[in-house]
Formats: sequence, structure tokens, C-alpha cells
Amino acid sequence: MTSGSEGLRRTAGGGDARRLLLHMIFLFSGFAALLYQLAWQRALYTILGTDIASATIVVTAFLLGLGLGSLLGGALAKSRPHSALALFAVFELILCLFGASSLSLYAWAANGFAAISPVETAAFSFLAVALPTTLMGATLPLLVAHDVAVSGNVGRSVGGLYFANTAGASLGAFAAVGFLFASVGLSGTTHVAAALNALLAVGAGGLFWRSRGRP
Repeated sequence: MTSGSEGLRRTAGGGDARRLLLHMIFLFSGFAALLYQLAWQRALYTILGTDIASATIVVTAFLLGLGLGSLLGGALAKSRPHSALALFAVFELILCLFGASSLSLYAWAANGFAAISPVETAAFSFLAVALPTTLMGATLPLLVAHDVAVSGNVGRSVGGLYFANTAGASLGAFAAVGFLFASVGLSGTTHVAAALNALLAVGAGGLFWRSRGRP
């Protein structure tokens, strides 16, 4: 009887095509994440204002969410390493749904928060960024767990996937500031990111299906 890791290696293989697809998935995941960060930061300025304090709240929430997500993803990857790719697909789908509706949520909050305290407003804005970015932060350990289960090479998996995600984030920042905000606005930018999340969920789900040895 083969172990779960051996089964994954046999069905998914360690081929360059599979690894390239996995890295492309994570590259576009980083691309979408930066579109969200910049769009949400601008949208939340309507609630918090445009001073240094408001920028600090948004950036801190983003970074804290990524850190907490890494812990969550690490725990899930350790307990369910052979479902890691499926969990990645689920998280991308949740991000798609949240991202597509996020600006409507923020607009509703901007209209309703005039009557509450600045502390409550800041708390909402913090959570509105930290919660979805927690899912984003979980994606790296999940993909690493899957790739290690397939290839058995920890260093190559971590380095390659981290590079792909960072490159995607850089491209996302350039695309958002360079032309997306000007051409499609904040709403269009978040919908581009949400569409990418949906495609990534489908791609990761397909890889998971194949890795389980199903036709």
C-alpha cells in the first residue's frame, strides 16, 4: 500500500508542466491580492479619511491578516496536507465572493458610520481588511504543503512559490496604478481581482482533482 504522498507523486507527477501551472496560479493570486490592497485602501479612505493614521490602519490590517493567515494555513497544511490544494481553491472562491461585493460593503459602511465613534469606525475598517487577508496569507503554506507532498523538495517549493507570489504582487501594483484605476476605476479593479480569484479556484480545483487520480 502506498502512502498519501506516494500516491500524489504517482498521479500528479513532479513534471515541469504541473509545477509551472502551480506557480502561475500563485503568481496571479499575488496579482489579485495587490489589486485588492490598493483598491480597498482607496475605498476605505472615504470612511477613515486620507491622513497617516488611516493609511497605517489599512496597511497594518493587511500585514496582520497575512501573518495570521500564514499561521492558519500552516496549521491546516500540517493537519490536512493532501487536501491543501482543495482548501486553497475554497479560499480563493471565498475571496472572489468577498472581493466582488467589498466596495458595496465599504460604501454602505461609509454612509452608516457617521453616527458612530471614530474608534468603532477604525475597528470595522481594520476587520474589513484583516479578515479577507487572513485567507490570502493562508495560501502560501497550503500550496507549499501540496507541492512538497508531490515533489518532496521543501526548499524548491518554498522558494519558487514565494518568488511567484511576490512577482505577481509587483505586477499587480504596477497594473493597478499604471492603468486599471484610470481605465476601469476601483469597482472594475476589484472585479478584475475577483474574476482572477474565480479562475484560480477552478485551476486549483482541477489540479486537486487530477492529483487524486480521478479522470
